[in-house]
Amino acid sequence: MRFDVSSIIMWVLVGGAVVAVIAVGFTFLMRGRRAARIQTVLSKRRGELSKKQKEELAKPSAIRQGQRKGYVELLQKVLSGLKLQNYLSSKGIRESLMQAGFRGRSTVIVYVASRAMGIIAGFLVTLFVVNMWQNFPYPAFLKLVIIGAGGVAGFYLPKVFLVNLAQKRQKEMSQTFPDVLDLMVICVEAGLGVESAFARVTEEIMDSSPILAQELGLTSAELTYLSDRRQAYENFVSRTGMPAAKSLATALIQSEKYGTPVGVALKVLSQEKRDERMSAAEKKAAALPAKLSVPMIIFFLPLLFSVVIGPAFIQINM
Repeated sequence: MRFDVSSIIMWVLVGGAVVAVIAVGFTFLMRGRRAARIQTVLSKRRGELSKKQKEELAKPSAIRQGQRKGYVELLQKVLSGLKLQNYLSSKGIRESLMQAGFRGRSTVIVYVASRAMGIIAGFLVTLFVVNMWQNFPYPAFLKLVIIGAGGVAGFYLPKVFLVNLAQKRQKEMSQTFPDVLDLMVICVEAGLGVESAFARVTEEIMDSSPILAQELGLTSAELTYLSDRRQAYENFVSRTGMPAAKSLATALIQSEKYGTPVGVALKVLSQEKRDERMSAAEKKAAALPAKLSVPMIIFFLPLLFSVVIGPAFIQINM
């Protein structure tokens, strides 16, 4: 079978069209799954905050305890044996996990256990590497130092991963937060309440920022079921960990406390956050020439000199 240039071009175009259709279909499929997942989380949260569910959670239930996964119970027993119960009830650890996107009841147990096992894993891996290192050129006591450093690294590795994940989530939410405030201003000025505004904005930003949409949806559910609205705003701040979220919660709390218009407070806050985003963009733009100087010197200047001086050099040699 012979292929000429026209046949090759045709098959390349057909293949590109097939890949484009698959990519577009996959995008719509993932968007639908993402929306369904967010709605599932919100529905679950609303169910947990209902009065009947709160009464059931307040009572000890042997059935609910029996449904807990076996490995979670095992980890809890191990941590209890190691006298680490205080870490399981630590508010800071729970907030850090929520800011990283982990909200399950067993996340604290798994996180504390991972740090404890990280010490053992780092110690064993470093010990294996040091023993496999033939003709170790350093003193013997330095082996102990390296092995100890491996254990310390294993202990802090889960925390570093958690902090990086939380910072990534906060960065993604911060990029969309000024737009969220603008949408809330529109909803409030159109006559919607704060709960309805949160719910409406959640639907609008579900595709552009699913993480922030999930947080706003949870806040909307808490505003509906919690008796103390202030607690719902504080939970939103603790879940996100963003200064912008704290400013929004403060503005809403003060607006409800002193009776000031919510739309005015949101409009001022929206303009402030938009100015902050613009100043951050200007800061990055101002630092761009300094960052581009080294790549230009290494990659562009040699080519520029070769293009400018090359013809003259050829003429001189001829």
